[in-house]
Amino acid sequence: MLLFRPEHVAAILDGRKTQTRRLGKKRWNVGVIHKCYTKPPFARGGAEPFASVKILAVRQEPLRSISHDDAEAEGYTGIGTYLYAFCAINWMATDANPLVWVVTFKREGK
Repeated sequence: MLLFRPEHVAAILDGRKTQTRRLGKKRWNVGVIHKCYTKPPFARGGAEPFASVKILAVRQEPLRSISHDDAEAEGYTGIGTYLYAFCAINWMATDANPLVWVVTFKREGK
């Protein structure tokens, strides 16, 4: 299972978002297919997945090591807009530089 913000759904569905950066422990393995949700499936009301994605690569790097191409793969127009969004989503200072997991994926199906 991978959780995404509702604003990322369209970019995943149309193939503009093919990466996600995550804090915490490694939870993804190359070759595994994950269902994508905007809220946990066990939440009240029972969420339905909006897509399935296959994990193509997983690596770890400092957040601010992101390249312009990677920011675009995250579904953003540039590094600055991506970093601002990441820090807002994760409630951290915009000058933070934690190690993050970079998960590259492709949408399965349609």
